[in-house]
Amino acid sequence: MTINKGTSASGRTLVGSDCLLMASVHVAHDCTVGNNVIMSNLTTLGGHVNVENWAILSGGVLVHQFCNVGEHAFVGASGLVTQDVPPFILAAGTPLEYSGINSVGLKRRGFLSEKRKEIKSIYKTYFRSKNNRRENLRKIEQELIDSELAKKILNFIENSDRGII
Repeated sequence: MTINKGTSASGRTLVGSDCLLMASVHVAHDCTVGNNVIMSNLTTLGGHVNVENWAILSGGVLVHQFCNVGEHAFVGASGLVTQDVPPFILAAGTPLEYSGINSVGLKRRGFLSEKRKEIKSIYKTYFRSKNNRRENLRKIEQELIDSELAKKILNFIENSDRGII
């Protein structure tokens, strides 16, 4: 396992508490890894990557520099992350794409059925609707104006610099 120190760009590389970094994991310079993150064997983060709390990166995942992986996200084995992975989802395949919500992880962490259904509904609208994604965001915003989960998801998507998978 290697963890590189920060450069003059940010001055630090941070790894949170209770993380599991398995064999041959690489955390490049200026990365931030949240708490309770699991990075399986041969997972590599390019520089300036942000991995939020409770994310799981399966074996052989490569994360391009400046990408973000949202909280409670699960990236399947050998995934190539070149754009941001929103919170609470399962991302898999080549190219990497939305494959549903991380229902097993969310259930294990105490997310009630109604909250998991809400997350699934949000992402069904965002990823599966026939409208463009910008229109889908507005629809989610209007329909779930008081939802903390929707606000968290919308905030992540709207603040993405690299785009969403």
